[in-house]
Amino acid sequence: MKYEMNCGLETHVELATETKIFCSCTTRFGGAPNTHCCPICTGQPGVLPFLNKKATEFAVRAGLAVGCKVNTVTHMDRKNYCYPDLPKAYQISQLDKPLSYGGFIELDSGKKIGITRIHIEEDAGKLVHERGNTFVDYNRGGVPLIEIVSEPDISSAAEAREYAEKLQLIMRYIGVSDCKMQEGSMRCDVNVSLCPAGSGKLGVRTEIKNMNSLSFMEKAIEYECERQAEILDEGGVIEQATLRFDEHTGETYVMRTKEDAQDYRYFPEPDILTVIIPEETVERIKSELPELPFDKMRRYTDELGINAKNARLMCRYKNLCLWFESALSYGASVKHSVNLITGVIFSFLSTEENKEKFDLNLTAAEFAKLVKYLDEGKITVSVAQSALLQMLQSGKCVNEFITEDVLLGTSDGELEKICQDAIAANPQAVADYVGGKEKAIFALYGFIKRATQGKADMNKVNNILSELLNK
Repeated sequence: MKYEMNCGLETHVELATETKIFCSCTTRFGGAPNTHCCPICTGQPGVLPFLNKKATEFAVRAGLAVGCKVNTVTHMDRKNYCYPDLPKAYQISQLDKPLSYGGFIELDSGKKIGITRIHIEEDAGKLVHERGNTFVDYNRGGVPLIEIVSEPDISSAAEAREYAEKLQLIMRYIGVSDCKMQEGSMRCDVNVSLCPAGSGKLGVRTEIKNMNSLSFMEKAIEYECERQAEILDEGGVIEQATLRFDEHTGETYVMRTKEDAQDYRYFPEPDILTVIIPEETVERIKSELPELPFDKMRRYTDELGINAKNARLMCRYKNLCLWFESALSYGASVKHSVNLITGVIFSFLSTEENKEKFDLNLTAAEFAKLVKYLDEGKITVSVAQSALLQMLQSGKCVNEFITEDVLLGTSDGELEKICQDAIAANPQAVADYVGGKEKAIFALYGFIKRATQGKADMNKVNNILSELLNK
């Protein structure tokens, strides 16, 4: 039988506040175990939590960025469950009045994945399993989270990955989280169900917990679909359960049968007052939103004429785009700027983390000066590339590397004479080129570059050679 997959993601995003959601402990990643915690975030008797205003505003910003409406009057709830990483045996979260609701993420195909709700809550601690023992580190406990719950609109593992990637990019752009999955600041719970093709019904779902890698998430979804299909084909019944994905075997396995909302015995949090967010606060946060990545991408292609591949590549990094646009404001051309960034600078910033930070020893103004030399035909592309790499390595200004003896000084007459010499010195290459072997012309290019010490304007060279070889 053929089946259709329905998948929804519950994405947990740690907010980039300096302190935790209900106390003043640091949210800084790392540190010795149990050194970033206090009586409040470890739930000691007699303590009272107080809600972090910045965390609330970040959550509103996240909702607005994905088209959500905001509940301006909301409250916190207790979600009761007993687990070693949650010492007070309940999590302060939200149930019936989430902070935001009703947004979407649009995929490249134009399909919209609905967002049911975004609510704020506290993170739990971390269990560390070593040599048969389990240790608890409460440093992460109480770090502010938003949980972004999608509709079950996702139809494939590839769509799930695209949705998560786009959500990650938006959260980074608006500055609410670094979304580093390797550090746990973004994690996905994946709900998967199958139904007979064309039935339009949702099947019994299973939930794969704590996916902290997009590639593993894809593999987990694909495996779980195969597992469920095999059970259904054999006449079996899917049991609602919470699963974990084993990265080594590529298989899912049952952790526990799935709880329903009533099992958590939600009730309003008595220690935190009703949360009221003034409309003017919502409007202020909306006005402070930066240009979102996919709007920027459309502008780069439609207005700046950047090809879609380079626009997509550059718009992954907000700091890079700010720097690039600053260089344009100093008079650099779009074409040469993009080519130097995606070539030399991306090679210099070899890791994703470095590209994300985009912390260069080079100002946009100095970069623009270099690009303008190239725009004006005063240096060749190869000279610009070499100078840019040296500027990045040294932090020195452009004039340290583009001196008078580097600037192009070959006259058109001299260049034509050198092209004639190249033709005379390479008769076999000329014969091959005239005979249809286009790559043979590179022998002439090499001769000309050596003769001009790399300073020749290759556009002029092409025109001169074309004229001479087609006489």
